[in-house]
Amino acid sequence: MFIPVSGMCRDGFLPAAFGASAPAESALREDAVAGLKKAATYFRTHAASHGGYVYYVAENLARRWGEGEATPDQIFTEPPGTPAVGMAYLNAYDATGERYHLDAATETAYALIHGQLESGGWSQRIDFNPNGTHAGRYRNGKGKPKGPNHSSLDDDQTQSSLQFLSRVDRALGFKDAKIHESAKFALDALLKAQFPIGAFPQGWDAPVQPHPILKASYPEEWLRIWPREPYHKYYTLNDGLVGTVSDTLLTAIDEYNDERYRAALAELGDFLILAQMPDPQPAWCQQYNFEMQPTWARKFEPPAIAGLESEDAIDTLMKIYIVTGDKKYLEPIPRALAYLRTCVLPDGTMPRYRELKTNRALYMTRPPGVGSNSKDPGYYEFSYEDKNLPSHYGWKQPQRLDELTRQYEALKSGRRPGPKVTQRVTPGGKLFTVWRDEPEAKRTAAQLEPQVRQVLKELDAQGRWVTVYDGKTRLVGQPKFEPGFRFLASNVFNYNVEILSDYLAATAK
Repeated sequence: MFIPVSGMCRDGFLPAAFGASAPAESALREDAVAGLKKAATYFRTHAASHGGYVYYVAENLARRWGEGEATPDQIFTEPPGTPAVGMAYLNAYDATGERYHLDAATETAYALIHGQLESGGWSQRIDFNPNGTHAGRYRNGKGKPKGPNHSSLDDDQTQSSLQFLSRVDRALGFKDAKIHESAKFALDALLKAQFPIGAFPQGWDAPVQPHPILKASYPEEWLRIWPREPYHKYYTLNDGLVGTVSDTLLTAIDEYNDERYRAALAELGDFLILAQMPDPQPAWCQQYNFEMQPTWARKFEPPAIAGLESEDAIDTLMKIYIVTGDKKYLEPIPRALAYLRTCVLPDGTMPRYRELKTNRALYMTRPPGVGSNSKDPGYYEFSYEDKNLPSHYGWKQPQRLDELTRQYEALKSGRRPGPKVTQRVTPGGKLFTVWRDEPEAKRTAAQLEPQVRQVLKELDAQGRWVTVYDGKTRLVGQPKFEPGFRFLASNVFNYNVEILSDYLAATAK
């Protein structure tokens, strides 16, 4: 039976605590510095492969997983993988000034540079074996000459890699020519991937082509069966894309102060204004075709109003307003918030989809006996009931409309914060960017102290935070772990490093 313990349990995991009693109060800062170095040293020298990282590594280091099992030569770009771990090292360096942590971050940056595609960005995996199953057409010529060259904006792959490289570049004083060139090349490629309307595709292998600039509209009819059409070429908001792309542009503005990045950010905001659907559903969809009408993405992602992506669009518009000061980016928000409040379910969650025009909560189920690997385009069926839903997708999402409303009201009233970019990591290992000066939101040393003591207690003699699988929690990438399986998790490492780094920053003289 899985029994959570108090303190730092994350994502349903049971940390394996090996440490001795909590350190004395007077020595806590010193112990935090030592613990941070010890954890970073173990993770860098044992969990890394070629300087990069996956999501999970078996305790005995024999097997590694990201989204699926990885070979010893494969690393993952998607957080909580390589760039998120690199950001943890940078946070440790910022908090301590110890060169070891910056060297670890630099090593991680070079792992990413190895896998940078000729198209300028990154795919989900980097394969250091040129004959490996996931080797791409890498800029350094060490991949497959005819391998895939698709730079992906899905799930923060290129975005997190680029944000991390930009921050390492700054930390090194822009003196590492290889890192600086790689970051600037990727930023140039990202700008070339922006459509004239301001939108971005889910990925690219060449500069995008122009299309007419139109306002969003409802289609007269829409297909009820997935059309098997490649969707990555269209205008995309899916899975937080506009938020992570805007964070990347914000980071580029902060690190390089180039007006091109400000212009691209404003153009993204212009697209979001155009992409807001007309009444009676003034929110946003996951995917738009070149006629600016909602369209299919994956087999289970139909044309529909999307709650999660609508919240991301609102948050992005506010960030763009903070940078530009142009109130047109706030104008769509009140209508969207009012509408989205009507979409909240009795349990307080929001369905991922609302059917176009009817506004009914829309779900998708699999026909009986059809597995998730079926190639039948109709293997999902529409449903208006939240019963027997596949577990691989977030059909309902926690909503944050109150938080967004508070932020909007603050901006509308003139409390416009100063521009400052800070990358943070969630307990689940995802990166997010804070673009607001909010000193009152920073945790004090006293607030952090219980967590710091717990984190140090859970750090074992080798410098590991070992996680015990509870047999119930759905893991990113879904490896087939048995209950009681012991492993090292990048998201746990990233989160704990941030706790220690925040504490050291809070107690710095």
